[in-house]
Formats: sequence, structure tokens, C-alpha cells
Amino acid sequence: MARGAPGALPRAPGRPPHFGYNRRMKVKSFQDLQPLRQALAEAAEREARLQRERLEAARRARAELMLFETAVGPVQALRGQHDRRWHLSEPPEPLPVQRELDEERVLMESISDEFDVTTLLDVDDQMSYRRSGIGPEVTRRLRAGHWSIQRQLDLHGLRTDEAREALGEFIRLAHRTGLRCVRVVHGKGLGSPGKTPVLKGRVQSWLVQKKEVLAFVQARPAEGGAGALVVLLQPVQRH
Repeated sequence: MARGAPGALPRAPGRPPHFGYNRRMKVKSFQDLQPLRQALAEAAEREARLQRERLEAARRARAELMLFETAVGPVQALRGQHDRRWHLSEPPEPLPVQRELDEERVLMESISDEFDVTTLLDVDDQMSYRRSGIGPEVTRRLRAGHWSIQRQLDLHGLRTDEAREALGEFIRLAHRTGLRCVRVVHGKGLGSPGKTPVLKGRVQSWLVQKKEVLAFVQARPAEGGAGALVVLLQPVQRH
């Protein structure tokens, strides 16, 4: 990854180690996404452990508040004090970790095949895309390899509905696990009727509809050229 470039997007803290862009992920079933699923499950387990620790800290704090009463035993209330109430702080509400995991397992994406992406693409020889508010220097750096490719999804051989679902889950899990730059191989259409790329336009349209995507460009010749896209994802917001 290039260093010291002014204006570069910050690297998300704690992101996973570099996987290398030559590690191909050939999707034949959703089992091929297991590494990302595993990373997400580990993140959920860490969050659950932190929640247990917070609940235990709250329990200890409540016990300390009750320490005096426990030490002195039963007492007789003073006159005129019957209406006084002592309110203990409530422990924090548990985080909906399981609900978030259930939502992540939904395979059907709410992205449309009818979305017209052409008006959103930068009109150049490679038809790049950058989200509103992202400057043109981002796509220039993305095309130049400023961000290392960390994971790849290969959509060869998938039907349109399978490719849509696989891409949606891949982008979602890649973002949740802290990846910033991925490659999506849609093919050049050399084996398709009419020698036209069936998935190329659809993949561009699907990516534009994903809120996790900041920008994408056509891959360099050594990385797939016109048959692949290099995608830059939003950094994970750490709380």
C-alpha cells in the first residue's frame, strides 16, 4: 500500500491482515464465504463478552451500594422518612447482537436489477464511480493501486440472482470485518452469447446501491482489466 499520500482516506483501525489480491474466492456456494462469516461470528462473540463484563460491573456497583445495609443489618426508619425512596441505577440494556447476526444471514438483497447506473458513472475510458462527496483523486489512487486488494469475489458461472446475492453478502461481510479494498470479477463475456459481458453492467448497478461502497474502478490489466472491478469500502465506524 502506498504511504504518505496527502488526503488519503484513513485506514480503519484493527483491520484484518492483508490477504493478497491473488487469493481468488471462486463462489460456487455460500459456504465459500465462510472465512468472512467466521470473522463476523468472532466479532459478535467479543461484543457479547464485553456485554457480560459490563453487566458484571453493574452488578458489583449495585452490591457496593448495598454494602452498608448488609453490614448494619435491619434498622428502624426515622419518623417522617417513610416516603423516601432510594433508587439504584439500572444496568445498561443488552446489545441486540443476535438480532444483528440474524439480519446478516439474510441472503436476499434489497438491490434492484432495474437501477440505472449510467448517470452516476464518471464518463472516462473505464467508467469509474465515486459516491457523492468523494473527490476524483480517490478514484485516481484506487486505479493506481494505492489500496492493497484484500479479498476477491469471482462471479464466473453464477446466474444473475445468485451473483446478486453473493455480491451483496460479500460486500456486507467484507465491510463488517474491516476490509477496505476488494476486487469483484464479473468476466469479460467471452463465453457468453454474443460475446457480451452479462454481469458487468449489473455488478456496477448493484455496487452503486450498496451504502458500504465509496468508489470503484476498472481493474488494471494485471488484475483482470475489463473483466473486474476494484472496490473501495467505507471504513468501519468504531464506537
